[in-house]
Amino acid sequence: MEHFLLGDLTWSALPHQWFTVGATATIVAGLAVLAGLLTYLKKWKWLWKEWLTSTDPKKIGIMYIVMASVMLFRGGLDAAMIWLQQAMSAGNAPGFLGAAHGYLDANHFQQIFTAHGDIMVFFVTMGFFFGLINLIVPLQIGARDLAFPFMNSLGFWLYVAGAVFINMFFVIGGQFAGSGWLSLPPLSELQYSPGTGIDYWVWSLQISGLGSLLGGINFVATILKMRAKGMTLMKMPLFTWTSLCSMVLVIASFPVLTITTLLLWADRFFGMHFFTTTAGGNPMLYVNLIWMWGHPEVYILVIPAFGIFSEVVSTFSGKRIFGYVSMVMAAIGITLLSFLVWLHHFFTMGAGADVDAFFGIMTGVIAIPTAVQIFNWIATMYRGRIRFTTPMMYFLGFAGIFTMGGMAGVLLSIPGADFELHNSLFLVAHFHTMIVSAALFGIFAGITYWFPKVTGFTLNERIGRRAFWLWVVGYFVSFIPLYILGFLGATRRLDHYAASTGWQPLFITAGVGVLIIAAGALTQVWQVIVSIRERDEHRDTTGDPWGGHSLEWSTPSPVPYYSFAVAPEVDSRDAFWEMKKRGWKPGPAAPGTYKDIVMAKNTGMAIYLSGFVFLGAFGLVWHIIWLAVAGIGGAIACFIIQSFDEDTEYILPAAEVERLDRMAWERNK
Repeated sequence: MEHFLLGDLTWSALPHQWFTVGATATIVAGLAVLAGLLTYLKKWKWLWKEWLTSTDPKKIGIMYIVMASVMLFRGGLDAAMIWLQQAMSAGNAPGFLGAAHGYLDANHFQQIFTAHGDIMVFFVTMGFFFGLINLIVPLQIGARDLAFPFMNSLGFWLYVAGAVFINMFFVIGGQFAGSGWLSLPPLSELQYSPGTGIDYWVWSLQISGLGSLLGGINFVATILKMRAKGMTLMKMPLFTWTSLCSMVLVIASFPVLTITTLLLWADRFFGMHFFTTTAGGNPMLYVNLIWMWGHPEVYILVIPAFGIFSEVVSTFSGKRIFGYVSMVMAAIGITLLSFLVWLHHFFTMGAGADVDAFFGIMTGVIAIPTAVQIFNWIATMYRGRIRFTTPMMYFLGFAGIFTMGGMAGVLLSIPGADFELHNSLFLVAHFHTMIVSAALFGIFAGITYWFPKVTGFTLNERIGRRAFWLWVVGYFVSFIPLYILGFLGATRRLDHYAASTGWQPLFITAGVGVLIIAAGALTQVWQVIVSIRERDEHRDTTGDPWGGHSLEWSTPSPVPYYSFAVAPEVDSRDAFWEMKKRGWKPGPAAPGTYKDIVMAKNTGMAIYLSGFVFLGAFGLVWHIIWLAVAGIGGAIACFIIQSFDEDTEYILPAAEVERLDRMAWERNK
């Protein structure tokens, strides 16, 4: 009976190690403080009605960004712990906290390494981009909402459920997966990872991956079917184009991740042998499948950033983007080619000269459309009236760092060179060069650029520039030593090394770089705090503080919940720029042009459904079959109830739209 009720769950699963006890105490204390604050301010009802149950893509976008920011702190803390261990763990120096070297034992180090990679990819970078796409893409195409409002809410809450699930081992379980961020077999098989860490990894990716897939479908449908009248595909802003390409990749690649991790779980749960060599399986099947998802995922993370940089460069150069058509073709080219390069991630497998040559050539070819975009951005700046704002600074930092990382990538596309460097810190440095410069700098540029559209005031530029320089300097101090260490033979996932290698000074230098990056992140937090305090000085009174080119800048700041009081019509690229040339002025529309607007109602069903999915996954991790069945059954019941609910919309009358629109513009004066 006890096993039926609790499965494999025992008292030993409760926190009992220094890091699980500390993390659990921190989580509980943080939640208690938040609950106390909401109770004191009497904001529970407001939080539920205005935010948690909202189907407004702008509010969902903000919630994505808030959650991604929390996970950035979590993933950044993991990175700092990795660097600290590597800086300390040289030779025979005595360890502490029970470790033989440094302060982490080998198993704990591998858990942190795994968690850092998964959190930064799935819950930080993707969370930020899904937030920005929710906030901006509907506005850029003149849509008031996404095609499927409930699906948008569900996608977000599945993302939140996955983010919570990947951290559940702190509270119940005691350890996470220690098999690397992709959990390659045989290390991830039950024989070598008998605990629940891999299962937590599998189901956190299953839950969040389902949310990403739903979001991808929703964004593609919205972009293809809900554009403003007159906006053809070749009149769309480039951020919308790159978001479309990225979401196509999500739809095409995430089912591969779902099936691959389900097969791994079947090996562990049912005793099957898809990937166990001794029983007739093939671990290289897993490696191929996971990277057939994994390399498109890299471009899912960077293609939207290219669109952000296109918007930023065009706006702050005071010019149209150079080579619009070639920029679109380059984005499409990257999207297609990203499916033809996955094998370069394991040139060391010995696939043969023909296979290695094909994937090496494809890896070199994919650099061409990326270079096209770089040259077009430079051409856009040429003879432009460049304003060196914080978003533009992030672009310039990206251009230099990304180009350097791209050259390292071309080197790694050569199978012979990759064979020597693949398992070294050179590869780690290359990957982080691309993701930090493109994805993170793109996110920072986008948030700074569109911040006034969301809040009604701009961020403090002086503090923003300081944060930028700390990030850039911190990057070089952190990752240039890793390139050197890679050439010297330092391997990935290294928690200890001999003192005779002479590597410790370089690891210590990299650790100093992490401190500089942390100072940059704290400066960004301070930037937001100061900007809120000085918001009256930085108020956006026109809705267009930067002189933007696309439709989002034609709305008042912050954007009303109905987005556009009057549906816009488009007859050219850079639609808003053309409107300003024809004499557009900020203010309400002409009387008589307002119409009734159909709006989606708020709903808590997405929270309930995601909660049941969470419980079902928890039951499967701990072999609590009744809980797994109840969770899956509850999720299906919620889905059926929502499917039959026809009361999901309401009408906002034209008179009310006019009143709200006039109030919004009057508030900006």
